[in-house]
Amino acid sequence: MSPAKYIATAISTALALTVASASTASALPSTSATTTYHRTQVGGVGVFYREAGPKDAPVIVLLHGFPSSSRMYDTLIPLLATRYHPIAPDYPGFGQSDALLPSQYTDTFDHLAATINGLLEQLKINRYSLYLQDYGAPVGYRIMLAHPERVQALVIQNGNAYAEGLGVKWQGIAEYWADPKAHPEVAVAFTSLEAAKVRHAGGSPNPERYNPEIWLEEFAFMSRPGEPEILEPLLYDYRTNVASYPAWQAWLRQYNPPTLVVWGRYDSSFISAGAEGYKRDVPDAEIHLLDAGHFALDEKVDEIAARMLEFLPKHVH
Repeated sequence: MSPAKYIATAISTALALTVASASTASALPSTSATTTYHRTQVGGVGVFYREAGPKDAPVIVLLHGFPSSSRMYDTLIPLLATRYHPIAPDYPGFGQSDALLPSQYTDTFDHLAATINGLLEQLKINRYSLYLQDYGAPVGYRIMLAHPERVQALVIQNGNAYAEGLGVKWQGIAEYWADPKAHPEVAVAFTSLEAAKVRHAGGSPNPERYNPEIWLEEFAFMSRPGEPEILEPLLYDYRTNVASYPAWQAWLRQYNPPTLVVWGRYDSSFISAGAEGYKRDVPDAEIHLLDAGHFALDEKVDEIAARMLEFLPKHVH
């Protein structure tokens, strides 16, 4: 066989093997192929949301924390979309949703919850599991209390509902609630670059696993013109969430929803006692303390997804 013919035969064989391999390869365990991005009007407010997965699959509503957006779920959504239909909205004033003047939109957790509930109803979604993280907890609990029949299961990730879950910094925030004008430094510190960094990497023994661009982006978001006029009222309104803890706990005892708790143990804002508290009101809750921080998906997205994919099929069909 001539050298030219030998090379041509080798190339042809290699291409054939490549095609055969591609045609028999199994599907990847995650995919972003179905992820889409949307914007719609809810009560006169432009609300942005991400969704993925089969339209007829069980829905998981992913509610983000402060000062993040639905973007915090970018790595989780593809891992869930193979079996579920995740939907992740941005609250008004966050991410890609409208940031309106206080005269146009009242920045309270009651109002955020009403807007997100309005989005779900507009999308004709009346059965879902909820993923609650940070600010997602007070938004989600308000929706749950209003519509308990719609909730199939809960996934709690550093979403606090217990006084013992409040870290030391909340003592200073309580002073701010009592007299905001006397403690303006609390709101300034709450929206600082250092606070954004601590929410992610603070306390973790693996700081090298955290991308600094995340908290730089969050700080840029908090520094947008008009953003303090949105974020400070919400910080002040957070006192209503602490006051609502007993009502939320009573709801958990009454309805006993299937509950998976995946909690970053290095969170200095909502400490691990807040995770353990769920066991009192939902005795069958699965509690997992992870080697991660407030935004546990930064470090443990694979483990969280795996635990969800093991837990949800037992309760959601």
